[in-house]
Amino acid sequence: MALKTKFTETFGITHPIVQGGMQWVGRAELVAAVANAGALGFLTALTQPTPADLANEIAKTRDLTDKPFGVNLTILPTINPPPYDEYRQVIVDAGIKIVETAGSNPAPHLPMFHDNGIKVLHKCTSVRHAVKAQSLGVDGISIDGFECAGHPGEDDIPGLVLIPAAAEKIDIPMIASGGFADARGLVAALALGADGINMGSRFMCTVESAIHQNVKEAIVAGSELDTELIFRPLRNTARVASNAVSREVVQILNNGGQFEDVKDLVAGKRGVKVYELGDLDAGIWSVGASMGLINDIPTCGELVSRMVSEAEVLISGRLLNMIGADEAESEMEAVLA
Repeated sequence: MALKTKFTETFGITHPIVQGGMQWVGRAELVAAVANAGALGFLTALTQPTPADLANEIAKTRDLTDKPFGVNLTILPTINPPPYDEYRQVIVDAGIKIVETAGSNPAPHLPMFHDNGIKVLHKCTSVRHAVKAQSLGVDGISIDGFECAGHPGEDDIPGLVLIPAAAEKIDIPMIASGGFADARGLVAALALGADGINMGSRFMCTVESAIHQNVKEAIVAGSELDTELIFRPLRNTARVASNAVSREVVQILNNGGQFEDVKDLVAGKRGVKVYELGDLDAGIWSVGASMGLINDIPTCGELVSRMVSEAEVLISGRLLNMIGADEAESEMEAVLA
């Protein structure tokens, strides 16, 4: 079975399921496995130390799959910004046809991407930003609810409200992100007006995800209560795993501390050690509230196949039975008449 939506048709994939960009996680093995399962995976450009490394990672992914995949380019204000233009040029030169943008206004990147036949999926955390991105000409929207890992914005609107609110104003394909981990979430997102879902934490916890087994097992063991919201007083909120480091960061900032007081605690070079070494208290690492819904470590193929087949059962079985098959058939005939 394949669930056909505006998103699958526009972006040329089989299933309306996306593995979005994740720093230190979106690497070739995972992205190729997602693509081979009929979903859409994104390499994370800035996981690669240099643009040349990104070119090599794209080539490595192509060796592992002949299915569509994309590259995430997240642009955030930093003291020493990466060479974004060079990363963007690598994406174009490599013939990538789908890019996920996030972190800032996508306008400066659209002409170059569109001139080279690249579709742009823009990630945002509010309806107003989604409407703005649509007006700029992006090809799709990924709308992030408050449940998500990473940066959920400062509006604190959960997906149950955010998704239908955005669907009322978005005409282009839109996928929902934040809190999704199984078929129930997929069906709910479609009912709320989305054309698919994005999953980060769920894809972190798969066989092909190149992070330490300790992290995967911690996600399975964790609950929806095991995250922290750091940087809240700085208006740069991020949802991360609750550990010794994140709890210390929250305490320092709640007591009036500033970024300078926590910058060493939250440094990326510490966070990547969590994924590489499996030391869960080595630094900050991102995970969403959906951790409470993740109970195993399947292959990407098993995960996607299971979600799609269970979604079919939910739609054609449980939900249809609630209104009665005969009544549903009569209503459909009336609509088509």
